[in-house]
Amino acid sequence: MNDEMDLPQDSWFSLLLMLAIEKRISVFSQIPAEHGEQIQVLRYEKDQFYKPHHDYFSDPFNIKRSQRIATMLMYLSDDVEGGETYFPRAGTGDCSCGGKVVKGMSIKPIKGDAVLFWSMGLDGQSDPNSLHGGCAVLS
Repeated sequence: MNDEMDLPQDSWFSLLLMLAIEKRISVFSQIPAEHGEQIQVLRYEKDQFYKPHHDYFSDPFNIKRSQRIATMLMYLSDDVEGGETYFPRAGTGDCSCGGKVVKGMSIKPIKGDAVLFWSMGLDGQSDPNSLHGGCAVLS
């Protein structure tokens, strides 16, 4: 038993799992884990979506604090129709987004896959082409 903390066993497992995931993200992105944010887990239900947005900060308050330079999305399930990650400014072709044909590029969720994209260039400037969203889940 730890003298400083008494946490349930599954809390330690969860902590070790999160640390392992953060290390893998760091290796893949070449960004030190201590520069990352807390991992967020999102689950979309039928008809839910996430409007296209940028992950970098553009407001004066957050710019003074830190900046998001990259994002990694990890897919934990693939038993859905729709739910693609959509990049409207990537490419010039057509793609599927929540059952609709749209311009840009979309990535179908496949369990175990991950997508890394950069919100900032090497010059420190925000990349407007990093605009992305979550397409509607159809089922």
